[in-house]
Parts: sequence; structure tokens; C-alpha cells
Amino acid sequence: MGRFVGRQLSTMKALFALIAAALPLVSASGSVFSAVSVNGVDQGHAVGVRVPTANTAVTNVNSADLTCNKNFIQPVSQAVISVPAGSQVTAQFHKTAAGYLGPDPSEPLDPTNKGPVVAWLASVPSATQTNVSGLKWFKIWQSGLNSETGQWASDALYVNKGNVTFPVPSCLPNGDYLLRVEYIGLEYATSYPGAQFFMSCAQIHISGSDGTNASPSTVSIPGAYAPSDMVLDSLVGIDSYTIPGPDVFTC
Repeated sequence: MGRFVGRQLSTMKALFALIAAALPLVSASGSVFSAVSVNGVDQGHAVGVRVPTANTAVTNVNSADLTCNKNFIQPVSQAVISVPAGSQVTAQFHKTAAGYLGPDPSEPLDPTNKGPVVAWLASVPSATQTNVSGLKWFKIWQSGLNSETGQWASDALYVNKGNVTFPVPSCLPNGDYLLRVEYIGLEYATSYPGAQFFMSCAQIHISGSDGTNASPSTVSIPGAYAPSDMVLDSLVGIDSYTIPGPDVFTC
């Protein structure tokens, strides 16, 4: 009888281990960019977005995972989202890769993990290409700390239920791009590695450019941030913050 019960317990433990391995990893302070809206039209969960299975952070600014994250939900969407030049694009963040799962005090992110939100673009031959190394990135939007109100971009992201909206420049050449949107949590940034990067890349095609065909200056990711950029003495009482990396491109 004891051997039978022991075998049952061993079988159940093995089954639970398999189930746990199959579930997405969820961090209490994590967040996942998993969907896009264009001019208010939701494109659908994980449609045209490379969504990581886990909401855990990248903390190494020299890691290749900083580009578009890793371990994506399979199969990775082959959709390419059409974005007219000058559109308003909304990136949707949620606590888990599965999207919104109901009320939760840390949905879409842990409100104590303050920090900026930044949107980047990289021109690519094909928006669905798997190789993201060596791409040239430029910022199109960023929001950090409002020195007048003391509100961080992450506070606005929390209040807006994970939605952050920004314009796509109207002067960019038509073509395929990767849209990288990141939320940087600074709660543990008193030493390196401590800052937490939560990002995904969306696959977009820009059309209807105004014909200027601007050529933004670009940086590499990884490479845009140095370890020293991501260290703060304290978040307590801070009244100004400079977002690391290059300036935002404007037409």
C-alpha cells in the first residue's frame, strides 16, 4: 500500500512539473507588450507582435535579448501590421503573455516599479525576418518623469490599463520596420544590473510617407545603453530624470 501511494505521489509530482514547465513564467513585477492598435483599431492579441512567453525582465544591457526579447509564443505571428505614416499607434502591455486576465493589482505592471517608456523603429528588408542582430534603431517617442507632477510614464501606463499611444513620424520612407516598445523598471536600479527592461517587437509596414524620406541617425541595440546609464542613487525624492540613449527623431 505504501509503495502504491508513493508511486502515485511520484507520478503526480512529475505531472505537476510538466504542467508548470508548460505554463508561461510570470513575475510579480513583470509586463509584456503583446498587441498593437493603429488609429484606435485593435489589431488583435499577439497579431504581428513577437510576444515572449515570460514577463521576466532583461537586465543585461549588452545581451542580445535586449533587442526583441526571447522565447516567443509559438508559432510567431507572420502578420505585418499596416501603419499609415503619421498614424497614432498604441502599444498594449499586460502582466502576462496571455493578455488581460482580469483584475489584478499588478496588471498591467507593478505600480511601484517606476520608469520610462520608449518606442523605437528599425528599417528591415522584411518585417517577419527572424534575424534582428545588427539592426539600426532610432527613437520615435519617449516619456519619463514629469518633474511638475512627479508622475512617471509607468504611472500613466498603469492608469491607462497598459495602453501607451504615440505618433509614427510622417516623413519616414515607406517600407517594413520593426517597432520596439520598452518599459524600463527602475525600482532596483541602485546598482547594476538592476534596471529591468520589458520589451517586444511588432512587425509593421509604413506607407503613405509625405515624401521627405528622412534618414534618422541610428544606434545599435544592444549598444544604445551603457551599464552606468542604468544606475540611480534612489527613486525616492527624485525630481528629474534623463532617459538614456539618443534623442527622439523628429521630421
